Amino acid sequence: QVLLVESGGGLVQAGGSLRLSCAASGSLSDINAVGWYRQAPGEQRGLVARLTGTGVIRRASYADSVKGRFTISRDNAKNTVYLQMNSLKPEDTGVYLCNGERRTGPDYWGQGTQVTVSS
Repeated sequence: QVLLVESGGGLVQAGGSLRLSCAASGSLSDINAVGWYRQAPGEQRGLVARLTGTGVIRRASYADSVKGRFTISRDNAKNTVYLQMNSLKPEDTGVYLCNGERRTGPDYWGQGTQVTVSS
């Protein structure tokens, strides 16, 4: 069983920055990719950023709305995934959830951390 715990959310003014962290405990051997999703009020949960690969070769992908502003990264030694968010906009507001995409079986999900960007 894997437990994902997010942190780093908060209230920030537009144009500001936040760094989210997702600490994982348990065996991560069956995780194919890690990602961050956003759940905004009245909207469906949407993918923000995704990172595949655990070694030297890694591939990141981003939602069009965050390209050039957000960066996903992973520290294997700390079993932690990060989301660096710069130039934040009010439309970035929502609950950010960490995801561990499994090769087989249901994905792992964290409880989420709230990000609020004021205009």
